[in-house]
Amino acid sequence: MKYEELYVAYLIYFNRDQDYFECHEVLEELWLRNNHDPLYKGLLQVAVGLYHFRNHNLIGGRKMLHSAADQLEQYPSLSLGIDLGLLVPQVRQYAKQIERYDEQPFSYYDLSIVITDSELQQEVDMAQATLKPNIPQRRGPQRPDSNKIHVSE
Repeated sequence: MKYEELYVAYLIYFNRDQDYFECHEVLEELWLRNNHDPLYKGLLQVAVGLYHFRNHNLIGGRKMLHSAADQLEQYPSLSLGIDLGLLVPQVRQYAKQIERYDEQPFSYYDLSIVITDSELQQEVDMAQATLKPNIPQRRGPQRPDSNKIHVSE
């Protein structure tokens, strides 16, 4: 495998599921493992920004998306098998729209990350078959078994 398994999972959760909370979970683990790599941080912030805006947190969404664009624009247009040259302006535009939200409200919309490397696309295609979507999507951290009610006898 040419790409990290967690990175492949991030792309699946981002593009297929639009599950930005899970994107954060998997990419944060990879970011920590890779000495806080700023490229992973920028991708992480894109997901967190969309998560915040989708949950009506305008300030968090705007801040994260601006920070993401600032991080990612430092890298070549084609990095990690994806098209950052396309993603960065989309992220920057989204952040600017959020800045003007009070004057010009708009409906939430998802972004997609364009995969440019055929090997990465193959890895994503193969992993999608086994990586099941989280339904319903988590809206925040949860303890294991936190949804189960325990009855004492």
